[in-house]
Amino acid sequence: MSSAAAAMTGAGKVVCVTGASGYIASWIVKLLLARGYTVRATTELLDPAVKGTLNVLRSCKKTSVKRVVITSSVGAVIYNGKPRTPDVVVDETWFSDPEFCQKNQHWYVLSKTLAEEAAWTFCRDNGLQIVTINPSMVIGPLLQPTLNTSVEAILKLIDGSSDTYPNFCYGWVNVKDVALGHILAFEVPSANGRYCMVERVVHCSELVNVIRGMYPTIPLPDKPADDEPTFPTYQVSKEKIRSLGIELVPLETNIQETIESLKEKGFVTFESNHL
Repeated sequence: MSSAAAAMTGAGKVVCVTGASGYIASWIVKLLLARGYTVRATTELLDPAVKGTLNVLRSCKKTSVKRVVITSSVGAVIYNGKPRTPDVVVDETWFSDPEFCQKNQHWYVLSKTLAEEAAWTFCRDNGLQIVTINPSMVIGPLLQPTLNTSVEAILKLIDGSSDTYPNFCYGWVNVKDVALGHILAFEVPSANGRYCMVERVVHCSELVNVIRGMYPTIPLPDKPADDEPTFPTYQVSKEKIRSLGIELVPLETNIQETIESLKEKGFVTFESNHL
């Protein structure tokens, strides 16, 4: 879509964005405004669990809202006890198991899982169209002066605060892609169901190596935080998100944009001598 066409997409249309001061939501607002939408935004971060989600949906039911796009998480997809190994491809048909999450004390994941389940049930029962976006760790440029959890994870690798990295694998995706995913899930009539957004899953050791290759002078952790076997990676299907016309920004670009933004915002200081 050309920039001119994009700017006219939302002309005369009003969109409500909850939690608009948040990391993802601030980019959603920015892109919506660029496409010509009028944005009504809340400035408070709503409770992300079941109560907050249902409060928003009840408000939608009382108005003329027909389609709701909810920010969920890949955490509501992958935590179910199924093996996750390099040859396993996770897709939107996976659902996290609340009992498994509770047993393993994955409380954040449990809250996202229960919130998404409640949203699907409410929308089905009340005739609302619902689409969920399920991103992994979201990084990239910061619009606001505060850190989100995912960007903070990158900061902890480059600020010299630790000589170890987590023995764990995370999926990563660019915040601009996630924001665009929300908008297209709203705009595209055929959009439906869930959309996983994960550009790549890497072990933290590989993440450190990527950063070292781009920023060789930054002191980085050189060993895992424990002596357990290396946590295996896995794959996440991009097929469905591509059906909306999104090709996810590569991990290396995501990392570079994140680190440069952290420097610009004053969270770290170093020479920009990336390769």
